[in-house]
Amino acid sequence: MAESNRRGEDAADDRLDDETIDDAIDDDAEEPVSRGGTATRSRKKAESADSRSKAKAETNRVGIFGRVGRFFREVVGELRKVIWPTRKELLTYTAVVVTFVTVMLAIVAGLDFAFAKGVLFVFGSSS
Repeated sequence: MAESNRRGEDAADDRLDDETIDDAIDDDAEEPVSRGGTATRSRKKAESADSRSKAKAETNRVGIFGRVGRFFREVVGELRKVIWPTRKELLTYTAVVVTFVTVMLAIVAGLDFAFAKGVLFVFGSSS
């Protein structure tokens, strides 16, 4: 709707209902589809907006257990696509992470100790 208004087309064209458009399209005819560039492709009416609304209506009928089951099937499918590390790679990555965390811990602890001594030196201690 916004594109037609931008291109200067009449707003009355937007008021056409889907039934009028569906009646004008032949079931077996292919309609060209333009994406705004020079390339076009054809698609059948079965792939049009009418079939999308039917597909949406069918997915709304799926119950809670069907959706949960589909979710777990998709999770298992995605986990099968994962490239799992070998045992050697896993041990190497773990050692690198533990070493890095230990070094960062030592740096932060050293800075904390140094700043604490500096604050006590500047402001004095109560003892």
